[in-house]
Amino acid sequence: MTTPDNSVELLIGGMTCASCANRVEKKLNRMDGVTATVNYATEKAKVTFAEGISTEDLVATVEATGYSASLPTPPVADGPEPVDELRPLRERLIASIALAVPVIALGMIPALQFDFWQWASLTLAAPVVTWAAWPFHKAAWTNLRHGAATMDTLISVGVLSSFVWSLYALFLGEAGAPGMKMPFTLIPSRGSGAEEIYLEVAAGVTTFILAGRYFEARAKRQSGAALKALLELGAKDVAVLRDGAEFRIPADQLAVGNEFVVRPGEKIATDGVIVTGSSAVDASMLTGESVPVEVGEGDAVVGATVNAGGRLVVRATRVGSDTQLAQMARLVEDAQNGKAAVQRLADRVSGIFVPIVIGLSLATLGFWLGNGSPTEVAFTAAVAVLIIACPCALGLATPTALMVGTGRGAQLGILIKGPEVLESTHRVDTVVLDKTGTVTTGRMALVDVLLAEGEERAEVLRLAGALEHSSEHPIAQAIARGAADEVGKLAAVEDFGNVEGLGVQGIVDGHAVLVGRTRLLEEWSQHLPAGLAHAKEHAEAEGSTAVAVGWDGKARAVLVVADTVKPSSAEAIRQLKALGLRPVLLTGDNEAVAQKVAAEVGIDEVIAEVLPAGKVDVVKKLQSEGRSVAMVGDGVNDAAALAQADLGLSMGTGTDVAIEASDLTLVRGDLRSAADAIRLSRTTLRTIKGNLFWAFAYNVAGLPLAAAGLLNPMLAGAAMAFSSVFVVTNSLRLRRFQPLTTHDR
Repeated sequence: MTTPDNSVELLIGGMTCASCANRVEKKLNRMDGVTATVNYATEKAKVTFAEGISTEDLVATVEATGYSASLPTPPVADGPEPVDELRPLRERLIASIALAVPVIALGMIPALQFDFWQWASLTLAAPVVTWAAWPFHKAAWTNLRHGAATMDTLISVGVLSSFVWSLYALFLGEAGAPGMKMPFTLIPSRGSGAEEIYLEVAAGVTTFILAGRYFEARAKRQSGAALKALLELGAKDVAVLRDGAEFRIPADQLAVGNEFVVRPGEKIATDGVIVTGSSAVDASMLTGESVPVEVGEGDAVVGATVNAGGRLVVRATRVGSDTQLAQMARLVEDAQNGKAAVQRLADRVSGIFVPIVIGLSLATLGFWLGNGSPTEVAFTAAVAVLIIACPCALGLATPTALMVGTGRGAQLGILIKGPEVLESTHRVDTVVLDKTGTVTTGRMALVDVLLAEGEERAEVLRLAGALEHSSEHPIAQAIARGAADEVGKLAAVEDFGNVEGLGVQGIVDGHAVLVGRTRLLEEWSQHLPAGLAHAKEHAEAEGSTAVAVGWDGKARAVLVVADTVKPSSAEAIRQLKALGLRPVLLTGDNEAVAQKVAAEVGIDEVIAEVLPAGKVDVVKKLQSEGRSVAMVGDGVNDAAALAQADLGLSMGTGTDVAIEASDLTLVRGDLRSAADAIRLSRTTLRTIKGNLFWAFAYNVAGLPLAAAGLLNPMLAGAAMAFSSVFVVTNSLRLRRFQPLTTHDR
């Protein structure tokens, strides 16, 4: 798929190891105006190129390197069943196991060695070395034609060397004689060589490495399963309204502005706004939030969420690649295609490793021969060096962990933009939290009812709530919602009037009701009692909005409205502190409001009365003090600070600008997700480093043993295959990552 900024994603075929990916990447980057990243685990190349270069040029360059390249094809609805890519590998593995097990048993257990057993071994081993190992030989030959060597070269040379030596010993040496016995040893024996055969090595190494490749391929497919599941979440068809009638069409044919019907239990086909109806929407597949959200006319809904209640009519606002689901999938895929700094080091090592190993193998052969040792001792050591050294695990260490980590994050509503983000989460020590919309709901709510002597709370809410329900002002709507929640259905209003800048008035159940500023009530000679006036001043000093209520010639109450702290924020702050982070509350509100919110959630450091443009300066100042800063925000005015911070986390309930500027996006509006995101990122980074350590340690430990003639080549093959499987299965443990708290409140 090509994008306007001259970038393209290519599917690369024929890669069998990290050094293959490294070769393709180098070849592409040698083209003028081309920047490419090739990922072995995803088998994709992300290429940015200058004007004048076409995708055909890029494909031709990859093919000239000995690999195939193609543009990804979009999935087709009701298309043919996908091909089982593992089938050829599985068939070769099964045949190898069936043929190699008797060969290994005969070579290892002298008691089983009947007359002419060596010729039976040759008969069984030949198909394994030729047909089963053909992918290795083919790749090695292709690379040789292009003047390169990869891990397949090491495997092919090692297997063929063992097989050719065995043929020499059988036909020209003494190994073909009747009654020949050959003991098996972990450390190669020091015989003359002409009576030794290595068919069990040739067949065993092929089988072990095929097994490693098969389980590696299966695990790679599993590690990308989260992204695949994300892409498949969307509805397949939709009931569109045309002239009042419903017509079912494929979901990908929806256009912006189309109105469509969503019945209970159906998925919402695309992002849109509810035109008619009310319901509860289950967004758990996108956000991880288990409690359905109540929605009604005018509310925005997201594609792929499920209508859990009544019938809805929705107007499409975003379709195709513009939807939130598509953007999430794109973020996850971009992250999986990236490379962390640690992986770039591994790539450089694997790029030069193969020629070094071939040189080391030849040096080992020369050393043992020059030392007067038997030929088979020198040969065994050289072959063991070739096989033990294959650094397949190095190429898998980062991408598999990254694929599983980002995929698991997507399932939990955490979008990690790239591998470099993982490095940042490890370093941050300070987290700056925007107040409105991040720590608080960003939505006004009724928080207190202050009553004059002798008044009843329910009556105040019944009359004031009914009057405010007729107003569209955010404060009025907050009062109406709070009143309806407490007293139920609100009464009808007669003679409703809006007094500009002061409040509203009207008749409710025969009472002449006023709600608004104190001045409005005073114009009708309704003065607040001294105690109520004092309570109103105190509420306003704390940053709340206080609204006076009066009826029938008397001031009755004051309603206090404020932006409320999210129920989960205090717990989120505790979790962030437990991760070693120092929370800082940043807001444009006055000091009193900020301190009140900070005290409620447990934040000690407050920076208040900061203009939107000053948020960047605050982040810069903290960084100049030597702190590594994470910033959590949701608004347009947070975007610059999110970009300036060492780690930017945007609430997915916020603006597109903030999401674009951030490194991590928290799809749900719950601040606890920030702690989960940092934990997941750190866990993924630890897994990557652990994978790399074991991949490096394995080669460092194995090579000297092999060169010293202390390692049987067959065991070297088994160990090499195991290292790749270990790295991938270690990465798959990230699928079990669980958030600290279930977000079900």
